[in-house]
Amino acid sequence: MAPPVTERWCLALILLFLSLFVQSSTAIYCGAEDCYALLGVAQDANASDIKRSYYKLSLQHHPDKNPDPESRKLFVKIATAYEILKDNTTRAQYDYAIEHPEEVFYNTAQYYRAKYGHKSDPRAVLVGLLVVLSAFQYLNNVARYNEAIASVKRTPAYKNKLKALELERTGGVTNKKKGSKQIDQKLQEELSNELDLQIKGAEKPSVWDLLGVRFILLPYTIIKLLVWYSSWVWRYKIKKAPYSWEDASYLTRRSLSVPADAWANLDEYRKEDLVQKRLWEKQNLENYFAEMRKESKRRR
Repeated sequence: MAPPVTERWCLALILLFLSLFVQSSTAIYCGAEDCYALLGVAQDANASDIKRSYYKLSLQHHPDKNPDPESRKLFVKIATAYEILKDNTTRAQYDYAIEHPEEVFYNTAQYYRAKYGHKSDPRAVLVGLLVVLSAFQYLNNVARYNEAIASVKRTPAYKNKLKALELERTGGVTNKKKGSKQIDQKLQEELSNELDLQIKGAEKPSVWDLLGVRFILLPYTIIKLLVWYSSWVWRYKIKKAPYSWEDASYLTRRSLSVPADAWANLDEYRKEDLVQKRLWEKQNLENYFAEMRKESKRRR
């Protein structure tokens, strides 16, 4: 049974499409010409033969030697063929395209990769990328921090702290002269620098947090992590020693998924209470969450 007309048309279009690509996959190098034929050498010719033939043909067809327009066009083709065959990589790709014309997309990708791919040292590219990203990261962190500081300085709590610090500095004496309601700008800047502003999510920018610096310190970080993990296994898995306060705090914080800065802002009594509950043990953690849910319902 013959296929329907629509299927035959689709099949014909697919074949036409593939045929166009097959032609282009071999023609992208020297057009419709054969690169070896343009230089008058065999496919197995060595580099010296190719170079010798190119120089001979270029002298014959160079525009300065031969003003014929057709000769000028031929010279361009010869130069293109030589650029392809003088390089071992592009020559190997061209030979592969001749032997495997059915691998259309692979041959095309290899050609454009060799032609337009960057020739830079990957290490230099990596260093440049890290420098650019680190610069943008630092500028972004500075902008976020300054914006957060400006926002905090507009709050009543900050103004009250500033006023209290001014009274402490002046011994409780305030300037009540007309027009002196606002703190002197210079004094305000001095007092602001004395206040320790801890802003969650907008910490003061540091070069140690930059991507480039962290990448450079990556080997040290990995070694430090391995040493820490080995020490942890030795003390708590093998020797079965009791957890130190720092390690117990770390386990508690990790069990509760509390960020390090949030944990640091907790009062010492609250920290001690949580650590003593041994929340890194699954049953204790489940009991703690159950108690928290009951407490939440009771308050409602």
